[in-house]
Amino acid sequence: MKTIITNILVLLGGCVSGSVVNMGLIIAGNQLIPMADGMNPMDATMWEIRYFIFPFLAHAIGTLSGAFIVAKYTVSYHMILAICIGIFFLLSGISMVFIMPAPVWFIVADLSLAYIPMGWYGWKLTGQDK
Repeated sequence: MKTIITNILVLLGGCVSGSVVNMGLIIAGNQLIPMADGMNPMDATMWEIRYFIFPFLAHAIGTLSGAFIVAKYTVSYHMILAICIGIFFLLSGISMVFIMPAPVWFIVADLSLAYIPMGWYGWKLTGQDK
C-alpha cells in the first residue's frame, strides 16, 4: 500500500512541478520576446515564427522535467508513470488546441514532439532502463 501511495504522490508532484516549469518558461518567453503592440496574445494564428519558440520549449521542457521527477522518485513502474506524465501534458495540449487557435504546423509539431517523446526521454535520462 505504501508503494501505491508513494507513486501517486510522486505522480501528482510531477504534474505540479512540470506545470510550474511550463509556466515559468512561458513567462520568461514573454519577457525575452515581448509581443508587439496591438497583437492579440490569444490568437496564435497571427504570430510570427519567433513567438512559437518559448511555447514549444515550455511544453517540451515542462513535460520532460515532470517525467524525469516521476521516473526518478517513483518506487515502481518508472517508465509507465513517466509516460503518464506525457499523456497528462498531451491532454492539456489538446485542450489548448480548442482554446487558442494556432497554425496547423505548430499544433502538429507540439502534439507530436513535446509530450509523449519527452515523457519517454525523461524516463531515459534517469538511467532506469538498465
